[in-house]
Amino acid sequence: MSADSVIRLVTCGSVDDGKSTLIGRLLAETDSIPLDTLHQAKTQRRSGSLIPVGEIDFSLLTDGLEAEREQGITIDVAYRSMTLTSERRLIIADAPGHEEYTRNMVVAASRSEIGLVIVDAHRGIRPQTLRHLSICSLVGVHKIIVAINKMDAVDYSAEVFENLRSELLPIIARLGVHDVTFIPLSALAGDNVTVRTDALSWHDGNTLLDEINAYRSDRYVRESRARFNAQIVSRDDNFRGIAGTVTSGILSRGDEVVILPRGTVTVVDDIVTFDGSRETAVLGDAVTLVFARDVDASRGDVIEKTADSTIPTDSFQANLVWLDTSPLVTNRSYVLINGFTRTDMAVTDIRHRINVETGAHEAASSLNANDIAEVHISLSTPLALDSYYQVTRSHGNFIVVDRLTRATVGAGMVKHPLRRGQNVGSEHFDIDQAARTAQKGHSPRAIWITGLPGSGKSTLANELEKKLHTAGFHSYILDGDNLRHGLNRDLGFTEGDRAENVRRLAEVGRLMVDAGLVVVIASVSPYQTDREMARSLFVDGEFVEVWLDTPLDVCAERDSKGLYAKAASGSLPNLTGVGAVYENPTHAEIRIDGTLNAQDNARDVLEFLR
Repeated sequence: MSADSVIRLVTCGSVDDGKSTLIGRLLAETDSIPLDTLHQAKTQRRSGSLIPVGEIDFSLLTDGLEAEREQGITIDVAYRSMTLTSERRLIIADAPGHEEYTRNMVVAASRSEIGLVIVDAHRGIRPQTLRHLSICSLVGVHKIIVAINKMDAVDYSAEVFENLRSELLPIIARLGVHDVTFIPLSALAGDNVTVRTDALSWHDGNTLLDEINAYRSDRYVRESRARFNAQIVSRDDNFRGIAGTVTSGILSRGDEVVILPRGTVTVVDDIVTFDGSRETAVLGDAVTLVFARDVDASRGDVIEKTADSTIPTDSFQANLVWLDTSPLVTNRSYVLINGFTRTDMAVTDIRHRINVETGAHEAASSLNANDIAEVHISLSTPLALDSYYQVTRSHGNFIVVDRLTRATVGAGMVKHPLRRGQNVGSEHFDIDQAARTAQKGHSPRAIWITGLPGSGKSTLANELEKKLHTAGFHSYILDGDNLRHGLNRDLGFTEGDRAENVRRLAEVGRLMVDAGLVVVIASVSPYQTDREMARSLFVDGEFVEVWLDTPLDVCAERDSKGLYAKAASGSLPNLTGVGAVYENPTHAEIRIDGTLNAQDNARDVLEFLR
């Protein structure tokens, strides 16, 4: 593949800046639109259109969804392609301009080399224009073309153009984008899109088409490290190989490689394709690697040459774009996906939020929809991640997924690993969980009791441990309130602190299960996603969720700690179940009626364990 045989461009800007019209004209005037589509653009009109029937409504050539045509805005990313005069292929992503659809724009920009930022000459620079510029910078767009559109609406004024250019130049420089070009044009009238016109004779630069044609990419030079993403283990009689794709560099027979993150070293014995064996595999090749000896490798692993391999890390600094309407909760467990790899993650620190209008770094304890921030991320398992900005995009990009809804809630770019993430390893000892279990004579378990404040969790835990002790089980209670006097004394009751409280309880519980104990954990743990994180730390069968289902009025009547009285007086506004949400468990192993006798309930739990 040549260095720039394919160019990817994303359109940016606010609603009604004329993106769809501009791209539609660019495609139409380069004969990149089928004749039947052009005919439809001449005869169909969206509500309120002022373009006479018979003339081309260029915006209809890219607004493909019916909802877009009705509302007059771009919602989804519309992809179109055309062949440039240099015989290279241009793939255009017409991204939505409305703030609500920022996630669509992030996806489009993350694959693009050129950002075409459209500014309405009459309306000027708007917040969404600056947000899109920030996103282009964050996702590594190499070149920015600023198209000052609708010049016909300001009488083709050179002064208006220069004022906008002077206003944007320092903003773009601050974002770290050095290759930038400004072009005055009119998408509606056709000035300076593909041909020069007398109306803009004062501009001596390229037309939009000429500027795109002049672009040369260096991305393949930068992506030199050999890297193979494993997708599936391929097996047949007397055959075993790892199928996947070369995402950068070149792999050859005889190369010594390392399988990451596990660190196993082996040699490439053969490179197999549908057409037979070959000596090498290059960027973009889908092949099966056969190794000189059988090694453990699976989907999501990364294979690199040992001489130039990535050091896996479990913590790194990243730029994060938050896409969900529900705020980011620090220390809460989410799922990180990079290529075929997925692992649990948490944002442990928000270093600062980036003000897209001023570039200022602002303090933040959470992130809302469309916020952009620099964060620290911790992973449950090390991954072979590289800097998004220095190596290859696909090696350092990731999405963040909600554990419960499976919705994509964020998109991020790795800046650099944190030093501790690469310097801390794991030690393995001869006496393991199996040996400790055999010594104690029973299976270890984590009994997680959740329920409203005052539901009787500690009372149930106490009765349960007495019965466990009598029955010969080695046990221990981790009580949420007790741990807040020591291990968790630094935590409050914000959503992020509650998530961290559950994480610490779960991690200590996991250690006790590894020691062969039955650990009883009594904690309000109000959020389902945090309880699911706790469950994920244990193997199947080790974690037993007990929902102590006690009605709120019964809890308030008991009120042994006076919490509900404080909530009623207003001095405790965030009491779970009153001023803060409690999410009922959806698949607890045991559901207990909290109005019944605690001893009987403990007996029922013990019977389940047996």
